[in-house]
Amino acid sequence: MLTLQAQPRTKDITRGALASELRIPAVFYGPKQKSTMISLETTDFERVYRESGESAIITLNDGKDNHDVLVHDVQHHPVTDVILHVDFYAIERGKKLTVHVPLTLIGEAPGEKFGILLHPLHEIEIEVLPRNLPQHIDVDISILTKVGSKITVGDLVLPEGVEVLTGVEEAVALIGAEQEEELDEPVEAIDMDAVGDSEEKGKEEDGEEDDKKEEEKKEN
Repeated sequence: MLTLQAQPRTKDITRGALASELRIPAVFYGPKQKSTMISLETTDFERVYRESGESAIITLNDGKDNHDVLVHDVQHHPVTDVILHVDFYAIERGKKLTVHVPLTLIGEAPGEKFGILLHPLHEIEIEVLPRNLPQHIDVDISILTKVGSKITVGDLVLPEGVEVLTGVEEAVALIGAEQEEELDEPVEAIDMDAVGDSEEKGKEEDGEEDDKKEEEKKEN
């Protein structure tokens, strides 16, 4: 079980003051847990978050009690990507959770020899009791043997106690055909002889027109 040690925090403690101590502001709340402000050691949280993501239960100690929580939201600075704030969701033991769990591709797809491996769905929504919550769900892509082979949500092998809420027809991974390079439209060959004939014909017509104008002048 992953654990985090937190310290109580009050509204008068600014983010800047916490940053100078290499700490980040956070809050945890839940159906039976009032919103409680805390702070965390930055490196400690980053270590745990790398392992847990948003789909693993963390034991959060607020200085008095332990709470089973999930990372609900992590706010980052838009430029530096520094963590600015963390929200935790305090779960109820014995009550089902609705969470998104990442999908992990395992194995090799023989069909990649003939096409491109596509992975359009990276996580699914599930309902599960806290004790059965998986950190990720494996997807064996070794069955993708040819172009058109596909694995859908309905094909996934789910751990015990996990009920999937995402549509069963949604594609998780498939082998698509390689896109052929678009060829430029061929330029039609110019018939230079025809161009020459056309020019000569134009000159002849111009000459005939000039002769006609001369005859009209003489008659006048």
